Amino acid sequence: ASLSVSTFLELFVESVLSVMSGVMGKKNAKAFLPLIGTCAFFIFFSNMIGYLPLPTNTHEMISIFGIEIPAFALCAATANIAVPLALTLVVWVSYHFEGVRAKGIVKYLASWLPSGLEDMNPIGKALIFLIEVVSHFVRLISLSVRLFANILSGHLLLLFMGGGLAVLLGIASLGVLTFPMAFAFYVFEVGIVATLQAFIFSILTAIYIGGATAESH
Repeated sequence: ASLSVSTFLELFVESVLSVMSGVMGKKNAKAFLPLIGTCAFFIFFSNMIGYLPLPTNTHEMISIFGIEIPAFALCAATANIAVPLALTLVVWVSYHFEGVRAKGIVKYLASWLPSGLEDMNPIGKALIFLIEVVSHFVRLISLSVRLFANILSGHLLLLFMGGGLAVLLGIASLGVLTFPMAFAFYVFEVGIVATLQAFIFSILTAIYIGGATAESH
């Protein structure tokens, strides 16, 4: 069992490192592997744990051998917007910090302007710089909401297909049709979505850090 766990961890780390190397180069990939690898690992396992029925529904209690415990439910940490937002803030602050450390604050801010604008008038440059500033803040929303929305929508889909739709419509026999679909969606979410979202977050983080520390914009 320990061998299989270590093999899985090595494969996971090598996969993340390979993806990062393709985005930001091997040297930077090794330097930022602790940050990006930790984010990928946390997101992956948070997603996977979220597909295990756990006693998390404190609004409903069930009795097992006379012991009252919360009802079982699917609940992923990444389906709570606070968790993806916290991860995104770490990434956002980190890539700005690394950009300033690599270039200095003046050169880093200057790198936000695309090349080829040397002859543009100052007002035009100011407007483009303002758009870049807004785009950096939009990353806080896009990076966090992408992860949150994908995981939450998957859980809601499983809830409806697993019996929620039959209960809402009051047609119990509908469950015969929706339950096989719920099982298929469950396999899809566990087998593809949980892993894919971790790697998408990692790739975007690598792109942001690579762009912030690159010599040319």
